[in-house]
Amino acid sequence: MREQPFESPLLVESIKPNPFLDFVRCVFSNIREVLSKLLKNPLSATGLIILLGFVLVALAAPWLAPPSERHLDSYMIPQDGFSPTPKPPSAQHLFGTTERQYDIFYGLVWGTRTAFKIGFVVLFFTLIVGIILGALSGYFGGWIDELLMRMTEIFIAFPSLVATMVLVTILGKGLDKIIIAFVVFGWMTYARLIRGNILQIKENTYIEAARAAGATATRIIFRHLVPNAIFPVVVVASLDIGTVVLGAAALSFLGLGAPEGYSDWGQMISYALNWILGTHNDRLAYWYTIFFPGLMISLFVLAWNFLGDAFRDIFDPRLRGSR
Repeated sequence: MREQPFESPLLVESIKPNPFLDFVRCVFSNIREVLSKLLKNPLSATGLIILLGFVLVALAAPWLAPPSERHLDSYMIPQDGFSPTPKPPSAQHLFGTTERQYDIFYGLVWGTRTAFKIGFVVLFFTLIVGIILGALSGYFGGWIDELLMRMTEIFIAFPSLVATMVLVTILGKGLDKIIIAFVVFGWMTYARLIRGNILQIKENTYIEAARAAGATATRIIFRHLVPNAIFPVVVVASLDIGTVVLGAAALSFLGLGAPEGYSDWGQMISYALNWILGTHNDRLAYWYTIFFPGLMISLFVLAWNFLGDAFRDIFDPRLRGSR
C-alpha cells in the first residue's frame, strides 16, 4: 500500500482559506500569555499602568473636560478671555491657562485622544506598507527584491525628520498632513526587518511542505511567513508609537500641526514658548505652562518605551536564553 504523504492540519483548514483572517488569528492567539509576562516585569507593568491611565483619560474626556457649547469641534480648547498673560492653576482652571487664555487641563485631556489617534493611525499604515513590501521582497526575491529594496534605500537616504517637515510644508498645515508625512517616511524599517526575517524562515522545511501541498504564495506569506516573522516588528512598532507622538508634537510646536486652539500637546508647549523664563523677579512664575504638557508627553513616551523593552525581552529568543 502506498504511504500517504503527511499534511499538516495548518495547511488543510478549508477549501478557500482566508489569509488575512489566518494572519490575525495567528498573531493574537497568545495575547493572554504575553499579558501575563508583561505584568511580571516591574518596568513593563509600570508602562502598562501608565498607558492604561492615558486610555482611561482619552475615553473619559467628555466627562473630565466637557466641551464648550460654543464650539462645534470638541477638540477646540475653550478660552476664558483673550489676555496675553497666562493665569496660574485655580479651581476654575486646574492646570492654569496659556497665553490668550486657553485652558491647559482641557487641552491636555483632549490632546490624549489626539496623541492616540496620531500614533495608531501612523503605526497602522506604516506597518501595512512595510509588511507587504518586505514580505513580497523576501519571499519572491529576484528583480522584485532588487526593485523594492532599492526603493527602500532611497527613502532611507532622506533624513526622516527633515523630510517629514518638508513634506508637511508642501502639503500644508494640519495633523492629517503630519500623519501622511510620517507614513511616507516611516515604513522602511518595517520592510527591511520583515524581509530579513522572511529570508531566514522561508528556508524551513514546513515552508517547503506548504509549497508541496499546493498552498498559494499569498497563503504561505500571510499564514506561515509573516506570523513567524512579525514579533521583532511588534517590538520596533511599540517603541515607534512614542517616537511618532514626540515627532508630531515637535512639528506642532513649530506651527506645522494642528490649527490654533486645537487640543494637541505640541501646540500646548508652543503656547509656553514666551513664558519659559518667567519674569525678571520670578523665573518660575509661569512654570505650569510648560510643566504639565511636558509631563504628559514624557509619560506617554516613557510608557511605550517600557512596553517596547518588555516586548523585546519576551519575543527575542536570544535574550530569553541569556536570562
